[in-house]
Amino acid sequence: MSEVLKTEYGNPSSTHSYGRSSKSLLETARKEIAGHLKVSASEIIFTSGGTEADNLILQSAVSDLGVKRIISSKIEHHAVLHTIEVLEDKHGIKVDYVDLKPTACIDYDSLEALLKASEEKTLVSLMHVNNEVGTMIDLNRVANLCKDHGALFHSDMVQSIGHFEVDLSEIPVDFAAAAAHKFHGPKGVGFAFIRKNSGLKPLIHGGQQERGMRAGTEPVYAVAGMSEALRIAYQNLEKEKAYIRSLKEYFIQQLKKHVPGVHFNGACEAMEESTYTLINVCLPLSAEKAMLLLFQLDLKGIACSKGSACQSGSEGGSHVLKEILSEEHFKRPSVRFSFSSFNKKEEIDYVVDVLREFVNS
Repeated sequence: MSEVLKTEYGNPSSTHSYGRSSKSLLETARKEIAGHLKVSASEIIFTSGGTEADNLILQSAVSDLGVKRIISSKIEHHAVLHTIEVLEDKHGIKVDYVDLKPTACIDYDSLEALLKASEEKTLVSLMHVNNEVGTMIDLNRVANLCKDHGALFHSDMVQSIGHFEVDLSEIPVDFAAAAAHKFHGPKGVGFAFIRKNSGLKPLIHGGQQERGMRAGTEPVYAVAGMSEALRIAYQNLEKEKAYIRSLKEYFIQQLKKHVPGVHFNGACEAMEESTYTLINVCLPLSAEKAMLLLFQLDLKGIACSKGSACQSGSEGGSHVLKEILSEEHFKRPSVRFSFSSFNKKEEIDYVVDVLREFVNS
């Protein structure tokens, strides 16, 4: 990224040599990103991140594709939920929410019943990996259910792209969103996958950048960083996945051993049903001690959150946990811990020691 800032300072929309050089770098990055997902380069549209990509897809689906009904879940990221609320309010679209299991897994029979219930043009919006509790949907199963019933399928894949192999040439997903910072790329850049000939139209108007789908001069250095980060992520995927998974397994084992009464939210304890990159735990603490938990962890140099980072300032608690936890567990403090290849086993031991001391003090 530093090298690009120094040497590729031309505007990629300019026709002079400096602009053409930047444009070449931009399109090479687009082609490389598309290659990881087994799609065409023309189906990758650069955005400022996952939130913009979700908004582009959902808003255009209603305003330009004639979608009258959206099926989603109540544990989606707020980039999806709040956008759906706005569309419901402004455009009068019908919104249905699929039933959930206590593990935060969707009920596939409920989804199928909802798809059969109406012949109105429908978009299904379900995230691949939940950002708070890590539960995964069967992407292929959902995509094929949508296809069988003539519905469009959008998936927020911010938590999965870069962490799982995703072949969109085989899985009939119509639209997806990704964000670079989730796979160690720069913040403030991401992309939308938009299946060709979808009919989707731009959310941001102005110039003809991004094949007319997203006006505004592209941040070439950030796109280059995103492409390189994704390349590294997939190049090292199997090795890093095994290592990070071992950290998660060890953390679960140690928490059970040293923090009696710990509860694992959603399906985060089940390795085959959730991502290997995070766990979400409910701790046996009184209300008074719960108020000091994150403060104490921060003082000890431990970076975690009571929900997603987007939710950490929320007064009402996590909307995800509210949907899946019992009243008793919801009243207790829950914390999300995330893992990467940069973490070490010694750090797990340190966190467990701090939690054990705090819970027992």
